[in-house]
Amino acid sequence: MIRIISGIYKGRRLKLVPSTSVRPMQDKVKGALFNIIGDRLLGRVCLDGFAGTGSVGLEALSRGAAQCVFVDEFYPSVKVIKLNIAKCGAEEKSVVIHKEFNRAVIDLAKQGVRFDVIFLDPPYRLLEERNPLKVIRKRGLLKPDGLIVLRHYFKIKPKLGDFKLERRVKLGDDVLALFSPLPPEGDAAADTTAPHPPKRGLPAVPRSLKMGS
Repeated sequence: MIRIISGIYKGRRLKLVPSTSVRPMQDKVKGALFNIIGDRLLGRVCLDGFAGTGSVGLEALSRGAAQCVFVDEFYPSVKVIKLNIAKCGAEEKSVVIHKEFNRAVIDLAKQGVRFDVIFLDPPYRLLEERNPLKVIRKRGLLKPDGLIVLRHYFKIKPKLGDFKLERRVKLGDDVLALFSPLPPEGDAAADTTAPHPPKRGLPAVPRSLKMGS
């Protein structure tokens, strides 16, 4: 059983994905994470990447985030995320995207979306095969004062260099790595592919990606 720990949705029990491939963040780890970043959520726009059950993004909304985009390519997860959003009554603050993560990042960047906080909880093997931080940097998805939270297995060493590692917290077998943007220089300063920030909130999402589709 997983639940919302604190905030306006506190105590809501969330549905699990019926698959051993989905590893919901334990309450101990989730609690530690939000104790660290809690003051950076109020009114912010978040991305819950590799969202699984959606519990991390919903915890962020519960604690004051304004909006959250949930991304997952595993269809059973997408179904559960939508159910959990409905359990919390958070439909107006949420967008669910059923798509591979890199493809979703590219599409969001084309729409001009940028995020204040990005949560990443990829499958362990994925970090050994490719680096989700790289596509986020290349597509300019994180705001200049934004934050990325990456959960990974302690034996896996994610590739560094795309963002500044602010903090690393080990909790049992889990590591929470917090990243912020590097100062613009060199090719990063000259990168013209990064989208302009939206005027307000999230832009219109294609109908096929909206809740209830």
